[in-house]
Amino acid sequence: MQAARPRLPAGIWALGFVSLLMDVSSEMIHSLLPVFLVTGLGASTLAVGLIEGAAEATAQIVKVFSGVWSDWLGRRKPLAVLGYGLGAASKPLFALASSAGMVLGARLIDRVGKGIRGAPRDALVADLASPEQRGAAFGLRQALDTVGAFLGPLLAVALMLLWANDFRAVFWVAVIPGVLSVAMLWFGVREPDRPPAAKRVNPIRRESLRQLPGAYWWVVGLGAVFTLARFSEAFLVLRAQQGGLPIAWAPLVLIAMNLVYSIGAYPFGKLADTMSHRVLLAIGLAVLVAADLALAASDRGVLLWTGIALWGLHMALTQGLLATMVADTAPAALRGTAFGVFNLASGFALLVASGLAGWLWERFGAAATFGAGAVLCALALALMASPGLARIGRPA
Repeated sequence: MQAARPRLPAGIWALGFVSLLMDVSSEMIHSLLPVFLVTGLGASTLAVGLIEGAAEATAQIVKVFSGVWSDWLGRRKPLAVLGYGLGAASKPLFALASSAGMVLGARLIDRVGKGIRGAPRDALVADLASPEQRGAAFGLRQALDTVGAFLGPLLAVALMLLWANDFRAVFWVAVIPGVLSVAMLWFGVREPDRPPAAKRVNPIRRESLRQLPGAYWWVVGLGAVFTLARFSEAFLVLRAQQGGLPIAWAPLVLIAMNLVYSIGAYPFGKLADTMSHRVLLAIGLAVLVAADLALAASDRGVLLWTGIALWGLHMALTQGLLATMVADTAPAALRGTAFGVFNLASGFALLVASGLAGWLWERFGAAATFGAGAVLCALALALMASPGLARIGRPA
């Protein structure tokens, strides 16, 4: 009889609920932000794409420095607390914004916070979980994070209906779960002790970086190409609004996407502990192609909502998996740096992808934006056949 697999550490669950609360806060705002920018502040879709791309790229770039810093300190939690604290502090700025420039400033502060916390938090998940549980650990954290990502828009819909489309009142309410998230992290997560030899590593020295193997760099390259094919979800909201979805119901787009994402993230994370990462990632890319084609074909009805659901499914298949692949291919002492570099490459790709999506939308229409996404997905699938990825193999 096979022994039962040990339970995930309590710290993994606590980090998941920290993510859940912060995502409730963030998505209450982000699910309304594209519509607020376009209808409330008169911004163009190109401006929306550039704001989203710049904000997300900032988060990914900052992750490099926070990851390196956490490796050098030998500590993850202090940087995570700082990052979540900045995220909470940015929320009132959205309620006060009177121009697209002010929204951009608030988004950048919010995403700097996300960047500071991202790599140390992911490295902390890898530190807390045993190697045979990493897929499940990343999947669980991602699943709880994504529960917040659909509860936030759901609460936003309810409040928009209750308060007659008062964007700013909803943004003020979003401050509360942000503050609770920081409190949960401070009191609910205990960082494991690290051996003295693991501390004070200088991760940016040449001899340290040489410890990152070729398989890791293939994961970085693949993640960047994958991100080029997956631009900001703000364009899903705009696509549905283009098809006539009322403003107050705009958050339903992210609710639907994140509901599918949250349901699938943990089971697919556990699956990543037992089967080929390459196969799962290829399936995720194929699902994203189908999502793009559905969204290119229609801005309403069954095709629209099928595309949104498939987008959530591909996120469930791939996001925790890519984090697991980074953790599996990087040395323990360099995990923060490894997540930071991975996110740097993905951040630049996301900036390019979101800017390109906004430009294509304005010049050629929404169908061209999603059609281009499908083509980039096909290129990522072709990269999956590269002999270099054979070195990644099955999970550790």
